Amino acid sequence: MSSGLKETYTFATYFDSDLGISGIFSLTESLRQFGGRFADSEVRMYLPQSVTIDDAEFKQRIKEHHVLLKRCRVPESAEKFFYGGKPFAAAAAEADAEKSGHNLVWLDHDAIFLSEPTAFELAPDTCLAYLPVMHNRSGTNFESPPDAFWSRIYELQQLTPEMLFPMITPADEEKIRAYFHCGILAVRPHKGIMRRWAAEFKRLCTDDALIAISEENQTYRIFLHQAALTGAILHTITRDEMLELPEVYNYPIFFDRQYGAKKPYNDITDAVIIRCVVNLKKIGDNWPDELIGPDDKKDWLRNHLAQ
Repeated sequence: MSSGLKETYTFATYFDSDLGISGIFSLTESLRQFGGRFADSEVRMYLPQSVTIDDAEFKQRIKEHHVLLKRCRVPESAEKFFYGGKPFAAAAAEADAEKSGHNLVWLDHDAIFLSEPTAFELAPDTCLAYLPVMHNRSGTNFESPPDAFWSRIYELQQLTPEMLFPMITPADEEKIRAYFHCGILAVRPHKGIMRRWAAEFKRLCTDDALIAISEENQTYRIFLHQAALTGAILHTITRDEMLELPEVYNYPIFFDRQYGAKKPYNDITDAVIIRCVVNLKKIGDNWPDELIGPDDKKDWLRNHLAQ
């Protein structure tokens, strides 16, 4: 177990196919290399029951990297939505972490550690460490009435205006109603936030009105699973029990080139966790040289990702 930590942590991620599944090794290797006191933490990878892995070499690497492969059940109704299995994987991870007596760090599989994630060591009165969504692609502006999509979600989740505190999106710096990034979260499992997330998404993804809206607007079909997290959090804990993480815990390199932003995402000097949400091949073979930051970390990225 990790030395120097007051509590034990499990790091968990999710895949819904065998495409790109080898990314778990970059995540794990970076945690072991740069994770400091968290470096030896347990890592779990969750897959839907329907996904099979027959690659013997991959299974051997899983063992060598001390990654525990776990399964989760995903309702058929959820599979119709992008990333629909993620809330159910997170729920399973939370239940497993609680049984082990661990706190849970939930990550998207494209997360790469570059520094010790000290903020994940939750204070006794903190039950959730979170980040806002990157930009207002699918959120709702704080100063404007919510659209039909969010109005229906607020109705189903019984969220009142008083509950929906403002957040500032890092990439486009817009003020939006509470909308939590579901790719990086640290939770105390006994609160049941992740299991509530799965229950909320199951309700939303079977609602006729939201199904109709999502069929007409693919952005909402992509992000309904993330929107469901809003009610799960706001109905489970108070704002005093939350910690907003610094932006350096979710630093998607070259994000501006594909999705737009008010600043470039090319400086990893202070980054704790970078994200690879942009196809690096489209940036060019020498993309590590376009980053600003310590040479040893750029070399690590070049050796582990630029292949």
